[in-house]
Amino acid sequence: MDKPKLFIPGPTHVDSELLSSLSEYPVGHRSTQFSELYDEVVDGVQKVLFTSNRILLGTCSATGLMEAAVRNTVQKRCANFVCGAFSKRWHEVTASCGIECDSISVELGKATKPEAVREVLETGKYDTITVVHNETSTGVMNPIAEIAEVVRDFPDVVLLVDMVSSMASVKVEVDILGIDVALASVQKGWGLPPGFAVCSVSDRVIERSEQISNKGYYFDFKVMEKYAKKSQTPTTPSIPHMQGLRSQLARIFQDGVENRFQQHIKLAEEVRSWVRQKFDTFAESGYESNTVTCAGNPNGIDLIDMANRLLERGYMISGGYGPLKGKTFRIAHMGNLQMNDIRDLLTSMDNVLDEM
Repeated sequence: MDKPKLFIPGPTHVDSELLSSLSEYPVGHRSTQFSELYDEVVDGVQKVLFTSNRILLGTCSATGLMEAAVRNTVQKRCANFVCGAFSKRWHEVTASCGIECDSISVELGKATKPEAVREVLETGKYDTITVVHNETSTGVMNPIAEIAEVVRDFPDVVLLVDMVSSMASVKVEVDILGIDVALASVQKGWGLPPGFAVCSVSDRVIERSEQISNKGYYFDFKVMEKYAKKSQTPTTPSIPHMQGLRSQLARIFQDGVENRFQQHIKLAEEVRSWVRQKFDTFAESGYESNTVTCAGNPNGIDLIDMANRLLERGYMISGGYGPLKGKTFRIAHMGNLQMNDIRDLLTSMDNVLDEM
């Protein structure tokens, strides 16, 4: 390859086979062939998410679906649980839509705990909450099963979950947990180029959406639902992304969905073991991500120099994000990456550190 292999938490590495699938000749988005493609993609995503909920497709980044989720659900007030830059963004998106909301924050590196969610919901102020399952900026994976268990005790509260850097890499059984909206873009765990997003949407979200006005058009779940019933999208979607997603789904099912989830656990363990020997894991113990490891820098190594030396060797890692810039770095281990890729990277990092 004449470009560096990506070990950044998005966009992630896309191999040549998947890239080729995006170059198929397009079909008309009102044609029978398109509807067949649509149904294949929807059926596949449902299987990966363990859900019978409808799957809605968006030609946008995940941020678009974050906006859609709050616009279509919040009637009273939204509690945005924040544990890093991307969960903070969801709060900012909610507020920018003119929706009544509050940010409930924890220290960077810490996880959102179920007891904190219960305390907030017991106030009775909120009918919607947003949670980021895997906070990409800090390498924290929030305990979504335990959080969902708490939310089920509040039947009037809708649970919206950002699975941007966990979907298709970490097992989340949407229906068992009762997640109302689970959303992600495709350039992370799905291992495709950026520009497309998917979400599962429950019946009660559609019922809630019917009662809400001023949602706009592009992200109105009721409009999307109307066309989804015809195996279509309201506007022209990125058909190449759908063709790529179909190809990726075929590969996932050929290898086995459970095998994919287990593979990501093994990759995470490999990276974390190395980071603990050379640096520190930034995430709170017991809440480390299985798709991206955020490393602290206790020895004061020049992280920019390290990243540049790696880039010269054909490997791209990511620096700290937002307030963690210059203080941490991140290694992604999601999507299409295999164990040999991870070991090659870590060997190169060892060599770089020896030179510094």
